[in-house]
Amino acid sequence: FSEEMLRSLAKTVLGTTTLRYGEHTIELEKPFERLTIDQTLRKYAPEYAKMADPKVLASTLGPKGVKANPQSSIAVLKLQAFETIEDKLIQPTFIVDYPAEVSPLAKRSDKNPDVTDRFELYIAGREIANGFSELNDPEDQAARFEEQAKAKAKGDEESMYYDADYIRALEYGLPPAAGEGVGIDRLVMLFTNSPSIRDVLLFPHLRQET
Repeated sequence: FSEEMLRSLAKTVLGTTTLRYGEHTIELEKPFERLTIDQTLRKYAPEYAKMADPKVLASTLGPKGVKANPQSSIAVLKLQAFETIEDKLIQPTFIVDYPAEVSPLAKRSDKNPDVTDRFELYIAGREIANGFSELNDPEDQAARFEEQAKAKAKGDEESMYYDADYIRALEYGLPPAAGEGVGIDRLVMLFTNSPSIRDVLLFPHLRQET
């Protein structure tokens, strides 16, 4: 759906599926690549992919300006490592199979319960979209919130608090659902070859004078 939507938008707005963004030529007509976080690390930063010790990975990320907590899990730290190489994802790429540990609201995959039915789409080194199947199992969600609360207590600022009201709502029942959020401003940046998001915001706080 996301691929076809972007191709259709590009054809309608620009008349082509070949875009120019900065020094890069972006091809939307070809099938979008699909990679996991580990596969992306092996492709662009193999030194991170090989690390299995959280303390070692955290100490390696620290000098690169990443606030890495050595008490975090390896999944969390590899996500942080991935964020340092996002800018290498120039051509349209889906990052798929996010670990359940870093996707607390996403449903587990039927094929592998350690990962979730979640994706993020990257183009020109930026996240364009984020989508996932909603977790509708209250017991699984409660367990994940508990793990998130423990991680937050250890200093993980990205972790969530335990949301008892949300668990109570899930216990009443939530039908299968999924959603996707598209960064419209970033998409406009891509289609207009704009280097700064300030140039495309409808009501920006700051915009360079012309």
